[in-house]
Amino acid sequence: MDNTKRFSNRVENYVKFRPSYPSEVINFLYTNVGINKDSTIADIGSGTGIFTKLILTQKNKVYAVEPNKKMREAAENLLSKYENFISVNGSAESTTLTSSSVDFVVSAQAFHWFDELKAKKEFSRILHPNGKVILVWNRRIKEGNPLFIDYEQLLIHYGKDYKKISVENTRNTKLEELFQNTYDTRMFPNNQYLNFDQLKGRLLSLSCAPLPGDDDYEPMIKELEDIFDKYNDNGFVSFQYQTIINWGNIR
Repeated sequence: MDNTKRFSNRVENYVKFRPSYPSEVINFLYTNVGINKDSTIADIGSGTGIFTKLILTQKNKVYAVEPNKKMREAAENLLSKYENFISVNGSAESTTLTSSSVDFVVSAQAFHWFDELKAKKEFSRILHPNGKVILVWNRRIKEGNPLFIDYEQLLIHYGKDYKKISVENTRNTKLEELFQNTYDTRMFPNNQYLNFDQLKGRLLSLSCAPLPGDDDYEPMIKELEDIFDKYNDNGFVSFQYQTIINWGNIR
């Protein structure tokens, strides 16, 4: 499957049920990583604009580069009120941006989809000479978490190519290629509290999850119901994440 089209039929669930990022992450980027009010930023693989919005609230000029038409349109509907928001039909490997036009490249929950070598070349082209790349992910905390252990088994069983596309299986190698092993990391706690309908929507926002009409859809939802019944507390389950930031120079 063309990775740029994977989420075309999942945009509504993506907008409603994907987690955002803690305010501490944005504060850290401005106080410790070097972004300031005058920085121009390219958000690559910006999707429906979840991370883009957090940057725009700081008044920065943001190029939101997204190849998926439906996701890009969702971001435009959400963010058109921000005068510094510029929606761009482009990809990590071909942003269409001018050379040396941005101070920072950011990518939230997207870099694992990129061709890291082509993306590195493109990032180097569009960044100012001392510009940095900042990568952000929400990572489920599976260690010692029975809910996530069962949820992971559900994804392995029903996810069409889950093992192949799992962030955990691709992130480290791609980071090494991009940064040549020289980058900084910081982690922050991040939680979602979900009722069953929200948990279901969160699952269906994944590109590997079977959708209605697929033979595996009903069995998957039944297993999800069993997981929810097992772990919910007063009608909600806690999805515990680590928000991971990786940043550095790539020249």
